[in-house]
Amino acid sequence: MTAAASNLSEWVETFTGDLYSWALHKVSDPELAKDLVQDTFLAAAEKIQGFRGDSSPKTWLFSILNHKIIDFYRKRVKQPVKIENQVFSKFFDQEGSWKVAQRPMEWNDDESNLLDDVDFKEVLNKCMDALPEKWNTCVKLKYLMSKNGDEICQELDITPTNFWQIVHRAKLQLRNCVEENWFEN
Repeated sequence: MTAAASNLSEWVETFTGDLYSWALHKVSDPELAKDLVQDTFLAAAEKIQGFRGDSSPKTWLFSILNHKIIDFYRKRVKQPVKIENQVFSKFFDQEGSWKVAQRPMEWNDDESNLLDDVDFKEVLNKCMDALPEKWNTCVKLKYLMSKNGDEICQELDITPTNFWQIVHRAKLQLRNCVEENWFEN
Protein backbone atom coordinates (compact mmCIF):
# COMPACT_ATOMS: atom_id res chain seq x y z
CA MET A 1 0.00 0.00 0.00
CA THR A 2 1.43 3.39 -0.98
CA ALA A 3 1.72 6.25 1.49
CA ALA A 4 -1.02 8.16 -0.34
CA ALA A 5 -3.38 5.17 -0.21
CA SER A 6 -2.55 4.69 3.46
CA ASN A 7 -3.36 8.35 4.10
CA LEU A 8 -6.65 8.03 2.25
CA SER A 9 -7.64 4.95 4.26
CA GLU A 10 -6.88 6.87 7.45
CA TRP A 11 -8.88 9.86 6.20
CA VAL A 12 -11.88 7.65 5.45
CA GLU A 13 -11.81 6.42 9.05
CA THR A 14 -11.28 9.91 10.47
CA PHE A 15 -13.49 12.16 8.36
CA THR A 16 -16.44 10.10 7.07
CA GLY A 17 -18.72 11.10 9.96
CA ASP A 18 -18.05 14.83 9.58
CA LEU A 19 -18.42 14.70 5.80
CA TYR A 20 -21.67 12.76 6.07
CA SER A 21 -23.11 15.21 8.62
CA TRP A 22 -22.28 18.15 6.34
CA ALA A 23 -23.72 16.45 3.24
CA LEU A 24 -26.90 15.49 5.10
CA HIS A 25 -27.29 19.07 6.31
CA LYS A 26 -26.97 20.33 2.73
CA VAL A 27 -29.19 17.81 0.90
CA SER A 28 -31.58 16.49 3.60
CA ASP A 29 -31.48 12.97 2.15
CA PRO A 30 -29.52 10.26 4.02
CA GLU A 31 -28.94 8.04 0.98
CA LEU A 32 -27.88 10.94 -1.21
CA ALA A 33 -25.55 12.20 1.54
CA LYS A 34 -23.88 8.75 1.69
CA ASP A 35 -23.47 8.77 -2.10
CA LEU A 36 -21.93 12.24 -2.04
CA VAL A 37 -19.43 11.23 0.64
CA GLN A 38 -18.56 8.11 -1.32
CA ASP A 39 -18.10 10.20 -4.49
CA THR A 40 -15.90 12.56 -2.48
CA PHE A 41 -13.56 9.75 -1.47
CA LEU A 42 -13.52 8.36 -5.01
CA ALA A 43 -12.54 11.77 -6.35
CA ALA A 44 -9.93 12.11 -3.59
CA ALA A 45 -8.48 8.72 -4.54
CA GLU A 46 -8.18 9.86 -8.15
CA LYS A 47 -6.52 13.14 -7.15
CA ILE A 48 -4.48 11.99 -4.12
CA GLN A 49 -1.17 12.33 -5.98
CA GLY A 50 -1.98 16.01 -6.58
CA PHE A 51 -2.64 16.72 -2.88
CA ARG A 52 0.33 18.86 -1.85
CA GLY A 53 -0.68 19.46 1.74
CA ASP A 54 -1.26 23.21 1.28
CA SER A 55 -4.41 22.72 3.34
CA SER A 56 -5.39 20.09 5.89
CA PRO A 57 -6.76 16.81 4.52
CA LYS A 58 -10.11 17.62 6.12
CA THR A 59 -10.28 21.01 4.35
CA TRP A 60 -9.33 19.36 1.04
CA LEU A 61 -12.01 16.67 1.42
CA PHE A 62 -14.67 19.22 2.38
CA SER A 63 -13.76 21.25 -0.68
CA ILE A 64 -14.30 18.19 -2.88
CA LEU A 65 -17.59 17.42 -1.10
CA ASN A 66 -18.85 20.99 -1.53
CA HIS A 67 -18.15 20.78 -5.27
CA LYS A 68 -20.06 17.47 -5.40
CA ILE A 69 -23.03 19.11 -3.63
CA ILE A 70 -22.99 22.09 -6.00
CA ASP A 71 -22.83 19.74 -9.02
CA PHE A 72 -25.79 17.79 -7.64
CA TYR A 73 -27.92 20.93 -7.33
CA ARG A 74 -26.84 22.19 -10.76
CA LYS A 75 -27.99 18.93 -12.35
CA ARG A 76 -31.34 19.12 -10.56
CA VAL A 77 -31.96 22.70 -11.63
CA LYS A 78 -31.10 21.97 -15.26
CA GLN A 79 -34.05 19.58 -15.49
CA PRO A 80 -36.88 21.32 -17.31
CA VAL A 81 -39.96 22.32 -15.34
CA LYS A 82 -43.37 22.53 -16.92
CA ILE A 83 -44.93 25.76 -15.77
CA GLU A 84 -48.62 25.75 -16.32
CA ASN A 85 -50.83 28.80 -16.31
CA GLN A 86 -52.72 27.10 -13.50
CA VAL A 87 -49.99 28.21 -11.11
CA PHE A 88 -51.10 31.82 -11.44
CA SER A 89 -54.68 31.44 -12.64
CA LYS A 90 -55.56 29.73 -9.37
CA PHE A 91 -54.48 32.82 -7.38
CA PHE A 92 -54.98 35.77 -9.74
CA ASP A 93 -57.66 37.03 -12.13
CA GLN A 94 -57.02 38.18 -15.73
CA GLU A 95 -55.94 41.64 -14.54
CA GLY A 96 -53.39 40.19 -12.08
CA SER A 97 -55.37 40.95 -8.92
CA TRP A 98 -55.86 38.40 -6.16
CA LYS A 99 -58.99 36.28 -6.45
CA VAL A 100 -61.02 36.95 -3.33
CA ALA A 101 -61.07 33.30 -2.23
CA GLN A 102 -57.31 32.95 -2.77
CA ARG A 103 -56.08 35.98 -0.87
CA PRO A 104 -53.58 35.12 1.86
CA MET A 105 -55.36 34.18 5.08
CA GLU A 106 -54.72 35.81 8.42
CA TRP A 107 -52.70 33.28 10.38
CA ASN A 108 -53.32 33.00 14.12
CA ASP A 109 -51.04 34.83 16.52
CA ASP A 110 -49.31 31.65 17.74
CA GLU A 111 -47.52 30.83 14.48
CA SER A 112 -44.28 32.47 15.64
CA ASN A 113 -43.30 29.05 17.01
CA LEU A 114 -44.55 26.95 14.10
CA LEU A 115 -41.07 25.76 13.15
CA ASP A 116 -40.78 24.26 16.64
CA ASP A 117 -43.92 22.17 16.02
CA VAL A 118 -43.06 18.68 14.74
CA ASP A 119 -46.45 18.24 13.06
CA PHE A 120 -46.14 21.57 11.26
CA LYS A 121 -42.64 20.70 10.06
CA GLU A 122 -44.02 17.45 8.64
CA VAL A 123 -46.68 19.39 6.70
CA LEU A 124 -44.11 21.92 5.52
CA ASN A 125 -41.75 19.14 4.35
CA LYS A 126 -44.58 17.48 2.41
CA CYS A 127 -45.41 20.83 0.81
CA MET A 128 -41.74 21.37 -0.06
CA ASP A 129 -41.53 17.88 -1.57
CA ALA A 130 -44.58 18.65 -3.72
CA LEU A 131 -42.75 21.55 -5.41
CA PRO A 132 -41.00 20.95 -8.72
CA GLU A 133 -37.34 20.02 -8.16
CA LYS A 134 -35.98 23.36 -9.36
CA TRP A 135 -38.33 25.31 -7.12
CA ASN A 136 -37.59 23.09 -4.12
CA THR A 137 -33.84 23.54 -4.61
CA CYS A 138 -34.08 27.32 -4.88
CA VAL A 139 -36.25 27.59 -1.75
CA LYS A 140 -33.93 25.34 0.27
CA LEU A 141 -30.84 27.27 -0.77
CA LYS A 142 -32.49 30.65 -0.10
CA TYR A 143 -34.44 30.04 3.09
CA LEU A 144 -32.92 26.97 4.73
CA MET A 145 -29.27 27.49 3.84
CA SER A 146 -29.50 31.31 3.94
CA LYS A 147 -27.69 31.85 0.66
CA ASN A 148 -28.17 35.13 -1.18
CA GLY A 149 -29.72 35.33 -4.63
CA ASP A 150 -26.45 36.06 -6.47
CA GLU A 151 -24.79 33.05 -4.87
CA ILE A 152 -27.69 30.78 -5.78
CA CYS A 153 -27.81 32.05 -9.36
CA GLN A 154 -24.10 31.39 -9.74
CA GLU A 155 -24.24 27.93 -8.16
CA LEU A 156 -27.29 26.84 -10.18
CA ASP A 157 -26.32 28.71 -13.35
CA ILE A 158 -29.65 30.54 -13.64
CA THR A 159 -30.46 34.21 -14.22
CA PRO A 160 -31.61 36.46 -11.37
CA THR A 161 -34.96 36.99 -13.12
CA ASN A 162 -35.50 33.25 -13.40
CA PHE A 163 -34.48 32.76 -9.78
CA TRP A 164 -36.92 35.37 -8.45
CA GLN A 165 -39.76 34.00 -10.60
CA ILE A 166 -39.07 30.53 -9.23
CA VAL A 167 -39.02 31.79 -5.64
CA HIS A 168 -42.23 33.77 -6.13
CA ARG A 169 -44.07 30.81 -7.65
CA ALA A 170 -42.73 28.45 -5.00
CA LYS A 171 -43.86 30.74 -2.18
CA LEU A 172 -47.35 30.91 -3.68
CA GLN A 173 -47.54 27.13 -3.88
CA LEU A 174 -46.12 26.69 -0.38
CA ARG A 175 -48.52 29.21 1.13
CA ASN A 176 -51.46 27.49 -0.52
CA CYS A 177 -50.30 24.02 0.53
CA VAL A 178 -49.66 25.06 4.14
CA GLU A 179 -53.04 26.80 4.38
CA GLU A 180 -54.83 23.76 2.96
CA ASN A 181 -52.95 21.16 5.01
CA TRP A 182 -52.31 22.98 8.27
CA PHE A 183 -54.70 25.84 8.90
CA GLU A 184 -57.79 24.26 7.38
CA ASN A 185 -57.30 20.99 9.30
